[in-house]
Amino acid sequence: MKILLIAIGKTDDDYLVSGIKKYVGRIGHYVSFEMKEIPDPRNRKTLSEEQQKKAESFFILSQLQPADQVILLDENGKQFTSINFAESLEKQMASGAKRLVFVIGGPYGFAQEVYDRANGQLSLSPMTFSHQMVRLIFVEQLYRALTILKGEPYHHQ
Repeated sequence: MKILLIAIGKTDDDYLVSGIKKYVGRIGHYVSFEMKEIPDPRNRKTLSEEQQKKAESFFILSQLQPADQVILLDENGKQFTSINFAESLEKQMASGAKRLVFVIGGPYGFAQEVYDRANGQLSLSPMTFSHQMVRLIFVEQLYRALTILKGEPYHHQ
């Protein structure tokens, strides 16, 4: 199985870029992984929230294949412990799907058509994080889940 992370916008801060690269490199030892950054919509400051979500949805949906399992990172999604996330990931990996796609939307969330295409929603916390920080937090948790599944000592219980 291949895991793809789609994120709207670019990560600007060097410390976040460095952390993301660190965990993306580690994830590659366990599973085929790719992260795609989709540019912010043009003239986004002149767009309403709905227009911005609609523009982002076009780019998100264009990256998806019909058989993809799609999980949106969304504040209203299901919350897991790290161990429960690892168990959920293991089930997804055993499901026979070729690609598991996680999506980080823009600042206003997702348009309805993206919710309609998704197979589930995941919340990393009841707190709100910047979209750039979410990338780092997510790749660290994905790495942690993979080490849990392999029985490696990264995660302490």
